[in-house]
Amino acid sequence: MGHEGQDILITDALVFLFAAGVLVPLFRMARLPIVVGFILAGILLGPNGLGHFDERWPALEFITISDPHAAEPFAELGILFLLFLLGLELSFGKLWALRRVVFGAGGLQAALSALAIGGVAYMLGLDAPAAAVIGLALALSSTAIVMQLVIESRRAAMPVGRAALGVLLLQDLLVAPILIFVGFAANDGGDVSLLARILEALVQGTLAVVIIVLIGRYALRRVFRLAAHAGGRDFLMALTLLAVVGSAAMTASAGLSLALGAFLAGLLLGETEFKHQTEVDLEPFKGLLLGLFFMTVGMGLDLAAITSLWPQVLGGLAALLVAKAVIAFVAVRLFAGGNSLATETSFLLAPAGEFAFVVVSAALAAGVVTSATATLVAAIAGLSMLLIPVMDLAGRLLARRLVLSGPEVPEMGDYSALEGHVIIAGFGRVGQAIGHILKTEDTDIVGLERDAVRVSRAHEAGWRVYLGDAARDDILLRAGARGAALFVVTVDDPEAAESMVRAFRTLRGDALILARARDEQHALQLGKAGADYVIPDAIEAGLQMAARALESFGYEGETVRDLLAAHREGEYRRASADN
Repeated sequence: MGHEGQDILITDALVFLFAAGVLVPLFRMARLPIVVGFILAGILLGPNGLGHFDERWPALEFITISDPHAAEPFAELGILFLLFLLGLELSFGKLWALRRVVFGAGGLQAALSALAIGGVAYMLGLDAPAAAVIGLALALSSTAIVMQLVIESRRAAMPVGRAALGVLLLQDLLVAPILIFVGFAANDGGDVSLLARILEALVQGTLAVVIIVLIGRYALRRVFRLAAHAGGRDFLMALTLLAVVGSAAMTASAGLSLALGAFLAGLLLGETEFKHQTEVDLEPFKGLLLGLFFMTVGMGLDLAAITSLWPQVLGGLAALLVAKAVIAFVAVRLFAGGNSLATETSFLLAPAGEFAFVVVSAALAAGVVTSATATLVAAIAGLSMLLIPVMDLAGRLLARRLVLSGPEVPEMGDYSALEGHVIIAGFGRVGQAIGHILKTEDTDIVGLERDAVRVSRAHEAGWRVYLGDAARDDILLRAGARGAALFVVTVDDPEAAESMVRAFRTLRGDALILARARDEQHALQLGKAGADYVIPDAIEAGLQMAARALESFGYEGETVRDLLAAHREGEYRRASADN
């Protein structure tokens, strides 16, 4: 690299660090989300902002980034780290629990969005191949921006975080088929059918995923332990980077997205004892590199095109947001949850994503779309991505209004000064049964429930139950977590229960936590999260059936009760020992 190239690289690095250390905090002080701050910094300091005037005022070269494409490899690492850290927080069991969202909501959202957008483009005069490519390009959403906003607002473990992640994972799986279709739309397919090429890509992708999983399951833990014994954190960091980038490269070589490979690496490393150390080590790098990615999004916004084509851009933007929001609402409502969840998730997924630029660039190079069409689509996609934080805020407000317009929900009181009480998370049948027994002993009870109907009914029955997610620190503190004698988790959602236990344990290392588990595997996870006593549903069901069986053989009631008590104690002791 010559001196001139080195100077440009150093200048661009200084500009980025100035944006990250000075500009973005200023935007943050103006109460703008961090994502918006980085995008605005990219617009301001990029070639379409102040950089547009550097020929007139050469001094601007020192405060602008001249070549945003040079930063793209580093920006891509930010997305990889984000998906890797998301994978660390999940497990294959939790991912399997999301299958309805991934293939149901995700598949329906992608298919209907592509058909709707492509259909409108066709009616506006584009030929069928170009319209189909544009429909596929704009049907997908921004994994990086959406998940960063979800994490930033501590909603990753909440239903909206899981629903958004499920849909976005399916979209990542569509990368290879879409790029294959772009090639066929340009009549590059030769004698090989489109279906054959897609099947070939499916086989390659499946093989890559299987290889990654096998290496992760049988070699990853051993290699990390060797590195830990040999030299500690430096070697572990190098191995972590190798796992992230290596998995991403493997999925990319099979035609899948880089992000999917990083996500798989996170899932696999999350099953080892190095999970938390890795999380702490990578967090600062993830934030800076993601910031660089968001800046490249801002730099890529063609302000001149947006200004000159503003009627088409604004019309296309409005149509895109409305169509995708409606379709995502229907998909999430059918496969993931109620109106409130569907509303919040649909607003997050309505804008386009970074993959739109990849598809449009490939289509332009292949001659499928014209330069004018590519410019317009890129402008709509980029502007919609800038609006994701605004859409998120609007979706949350509307979702909240839907909840409040339903059954009458009491305003939560402040119990932060209460002591010796019990907090029950989940006030369904199990929570109510526990509440009734504790109430006979004059125990103070504060209930937290995510279902507005249950909250309303419990309030009418005289219970102090409030609408709130017990996985959130602010809700737990308001419910009196600092002075509570016992925290009881009765929700039947495994992921939510684990998040609630972990959140309370973080606030109170000394308090007793009692949790309900779906099965023994779930009980093990709850124990690792911090629960002191875990009661698997399967144990109680088995004991009740055993009692009926003994009674049918003529055993006396007292004998049956003694036998059940002994077995119950043994089962619970074993479950606690496993934890």
